[in-house]
Parts: sequence; structure tokens; C-alpha cells
Amino acid sequence: MSDQPLIALVEDEEHLADALLFNLKAEGYRVHHEADGEAALAWLLNAPERPRAVLLDVMLPGMDGFAIARALRAANNYVPILMLTARDRPEDVLEGFESGADDYLNKPFDLSILLARLNSLLRRMQWQQESAPTTEAPAAAEPEEVRDVYEFEGKTINFDSLEIHANGKITRLTLMEADLLRYLLVREGRVVSRKEILEEVWRVREDTDTRAIDNFIVRLRRYLEDDPVRPQHLLTVRGVGYRFVIDGAKAAV
Repeated sequence: MSDQPLIALVEDEEHLADALLFNLKAEGYRVHHEADGEAALAWLLNAPERPRAVLLDVMLPGMDGFAIARALRAANNYVPILMLTARDRPEDVLEGFESGADDYLNKPFDLSILLARLNSLLRRMQWQQESAPTTEAPAAAEPEEVRDVYEFEGKTINFDSLEIHANGKITRLTLMEADLLRYLLVREGRVVSRKEILEEVWRVREDTDTRAIDNFIVRLRRYLEDDPVRPQHLLTVRGVGYRFVIDGAKAAV
């Protein structure tokens, strides 16, 4: 296997695909290219070597990028996905996140920005793979202390491995799910507004439809809560946003 990272490029615009293939190879990547959505999904699910990341166009023949991302996550394939879209509505960005994408980039884009986003995804995955739990005693807790592993009430959230251990099972998180959960967890006990989540976690305008956030919360509750219908940790603050509570006995009624 080559030391050069393998990147999957799923793009049907021939001129753009050719330019990306040339420049990605010039940057030292190996690239597998697909131009059809269904063919791309078949390759991604059965590739002899899993790519390190996927550059995924939204508008594709056969199957769109949203459907491909959902199918990969449903198959427990958590390859990092950078979604490329000509749709610039925030609602489309949120649909991409909800489908399982880890980052997005609007077309037309500057090549240097695409390479920076791609490198960022690859670094994040490398850091998580190389991280090891510390054996040192933890420092005094700060209001927004960021740790890699949280354990409470028989549950474990491991941001190194992107896993939740709860209710006798292990659930993998996408990077976007992990980002949202960590953001809420390190602000434990505080109310976090939907506006804050949109702007600070997902970097989109505050006037965006917030249903994607609600759907993310529903999924996280399924992963984490003993009874997702009656959550004890991921609480809704009606009309405002959400609050994470570690001690379920202190959950607001």
C-alpha cells in the first residue's frame, strides 16, 4: 500500500474533476474518481482500500451526494466527507451535515481553500487515531474544560475514537455529531441556543431552519439516553435551545 493518502473524488463536472485530479495528485494524493452517484456508492462500500477522505459533489447523476452520505453512515462507514455544493442556501448545508457530511464547501471555490479543508479533515482523523488516554491526574476542572473521554452514570463518550458506550452497545459518531456533542458537554449545565449552535458549530447564519439541529439531537439521544423519549442528559429548553446535564437526577422536569 502506498504512503500517499487515497482520496475519493465524486464529481460529474468533467472540467472541474480534471482540475481537481491534477491538483490533488500534484499535492501528493492518490485519487479515485467516480462521476455517477450509484457507481460511487458501490465503489465506496466495496473498495479494497478505504479512502482517507471523500470529496463529494451534491448534484450527481444516479444518486445525489446526500443519499450517498446517508448510505455510507448507515453502513457504518465513517470516512470523512467534504461535501461540494453549488447550492448556497444554509438549509442545504444543514442537510449535508444531517446526512453525515463532516464539512462543506460552496462552488465555485478557491483550490487553496479546498486543500485546506481537506487537510484539516485528515489531520483531525490522524490526531484521533494517534491520541492515547492520559495516565496523569486530571487538572482542576475549568468551566469549559475540553477532555477526550467523559464517563458518567455508566456511559462513556470517547472523542478520540468517536464512540459512545452506553446501554450495552457501542455507537460510532460522525465528526459533526461529535462536534455538536462536545460543544454541549463542555458547557454542561448551561443553556446553549440554536443560534449559537448554528454560528459556532456549523458556521451558518442564525436565520436558518433549525430542524437539522433538532434531528441531530434526536440521534444523539438515541445513542446516549436510557429512554430517548424522556431524556435525562440532553435536555430541550423550550423556545431557546438545549442543555447538557451530566447528573441525570438533576434534569429539569
